Amino acid sequence: MKTIAAVKPNQVEIIEVAKPKPGPYQALVKNKVASICNATDRKLIEGHFPGVDKYPLVLGHEGVGIVEEIGSKVRNFKVGDHAIGGMLGTIENLNGGGPDIYSGWGGFCEYVLVHDHDAMVADGAANDENGWFESCEIQRVVDKDIPLEEAALLCTWREVLAAFGDFNLKSGDDILIFGAGPVGLSFVKFARLLGLNWIGVVEPNQARHAKILEMGASQVMLPADVSALKDSRGPLDAIIDAVGNENIVNMTLPLIKLGGSVCIYGVLAHDTIPVQKSLGPYNFNLFVHQWPTRFREREAQQPICDWIRQGKLRADEFVTHTFPFEQINDALAASRTGSVIKCLLTY
Repeated sequence: MKTIAAVKPNQVEIIEVAKPKPGPYQALVKNKVASICNATDRKLIEGHFPGVDKYPLVLGHEGVGIVEEIGSKVRNFKVGDHAIGGMLGTIENLNGGGPDIYSGWGGFCEYVLVHDHDAMVADGAANDENGWFESCEIQRVVDKDIPLEEAALLCTWREVLAAFGDFNLKSGDDILIFGAGPVGLSFVKFARLLGLNWIGVVEPNQARHAKILEMGASQVMLPADVSALKDSRGPLDAIIDAVGNENIVNMTLPLIKLGGSVCIYGVLAHDTIPVQKSLGPYNFNLFVHQWPTRFREREAQQPICDWIRQGKLRADEFVTHTFPFEQINDALAASRTGSVIKCLLTY
């Protein structure tokens, strides 16, 4: 079957890998719509995702497809279901145990696997021997009334909504978000839906400012305007770094209230975070969210699907480009222009 791979840093090709066969607790899923992750996929392609240095890498971790076959012990998926979170997360799944193809999660294949996490837990089989890994918990059925485009974005949306719990964000909070990519805009959208108070956004791309306000932001500004907030707004409850820049910590410490938080979302490129603690209040929190908290991500699916049904959350607010998966390099070229918010691939 065909799959999208970074064959070496900064070179992406469509290659052939073996079609997977589902094990007892697995379901085989034919991909329908996938989404490029502007952070993880880009870092894997460019060769600076921490701890990943072997190529070729099969890319992708955001997608939705239709279940075509189930293993003998699967109880929570059935043929014809829509399923998200499918990937080929291990080298063994990619080429029968061969060492020549490596996993960058492997969600951009024509066929992927999902695991029946609940059945594995119930049977005491949630272990390496049975192919379980931590992402299995969020491989789930999506109700068929959720359009495939929205279902593909659930991967991003669930992670962001889950981070609200990790960051202890709550109704009435005043927050400032750095960055207005898919993650930053999702923070804006969910903050408004959850009843947070003042929602500021820092975004250097002025062409995106109108979109940010449409999403529900109270104010949007350029990076040069941030320091003035200390006098114009007063102390904030939290800063959200949605771009992964360690310098944001010290830039924003003077803006948070006593007991406030600086919240870093995403994988950081550097090993250390220099913190000049004297810039902030005596008591403050520094949250580093480099990986989803899986039980929160799983729980986030239901409220997000409810918002979709209510018309409060739509894919077309985020998706700016769609390409056939064979045109992956055109999709990546478009994403480098800064005009793309979220790009979908269709199979």
